[in-house]
Amino acid sequence: MRRFLIKRVALALVALVLVSMLVFATAEVLPGNVGRTILGRFATSEQVQRLNEELGVYRPIPVRYGEWVAGFVTGDWGESQLLGRPVREMVLDRLGNSLILGAFAILLIVPISIGLGVLAALHYGKILDRAISVSGLSLIALPEFVTGVMLIVLFSVKLGWFPVSSQVPTANPFDIVRQLLLPSIPLMFVLFGYVARMARAGTVEALQSNYTRTAVLKGLPRRTVIWRHVLRNSLLPTISVVSVQFGYLVGGLVVVETLFNYPGIGKLVLDAAVGHDLLVLEAAVLVTAILFMVSNLVADLLYGVLNPRVRLAR
Repeated sequence: MRRFLIKRVALALVALVLVSMLVFATAEVLPGNVGRTILGRFATSEQVQRLNEELGVYRPIPVRYGEWVAGFVTGDWGESQLLGRPVREMVLDRLGNSLILGAFAILLIVPISIGLGVLAALHYGKILDRAISVSGLSLIALPEFVTGVMLIVLFSVKLGWFPVSSQVPTANPFDIVRQLLLPSIPLMFVLFGYVARMARAGTVEALQSNYTRTAVLKGLPRRTVIWRHVLRNSLLPTISVVSVQFGYLVGGLVVVETLFNYPGIGKLVLDAAVGHDLLVLEAAVLVTAILFMVSNLVADLLYGVLNPRVRLAR
């Protein structure tokens, strides 16, 4: 298990270095002028050039990349070129907001998805199985901005049940539901398809396995066979998928957070890209990549802990 963990961490670090290089290079080629964005269109060319020199825009790219990586590792992420606020504070605050929204969606949809996936497997090949499978595929195909616009028009504009613009909720349970339920529904639609299909596939495989046939031949009740033999083995891949999807969920909230004006890291990435705020953009994207890699690492570790065959395999 130790060797397995060291190998995964080493691969994650290599991938993180490559991602940091890609993020920095991509941010450098974005159209726009930092000095012009900060000073506005009425500033003279001399003023814009002087500000760009003060910001170090004209220095060699390898030098700036090395300074950026060194600062990121030591915790000195610089200041936002547009807002004048510490980048680290901004990114971590927005990341926390996105984690709240992602966790809310996960806690609501995962039990429902697993339950319906297992139910579909228990009725394999029947109408109920086909209905759940087709529903999952259909919900995956729906773009998030389409479902988000429909929800806003219906529940916010027409009925007035939810606010058009969602904010970070307080500790009040009613406020949590009111602020987070509507933007989390498009995310839950996507998650339902993946998690339910994985739970269904794992359960079908477990039902057709030799140990399940042996338990049935011993005369064990159907409920005992399902709870003690089928579910304990069928949900292992599902747990890994949920861990991976959580990283993707938090990192892929640009559309939902922009549509509902939710102050998360996805909206921060978009605003930084539009405003050419490179330090904020690079830090936010790299933190998102780290979160995604950590979720993948957690998924691998959970699968290794829960499945002895993975731990003992060479």
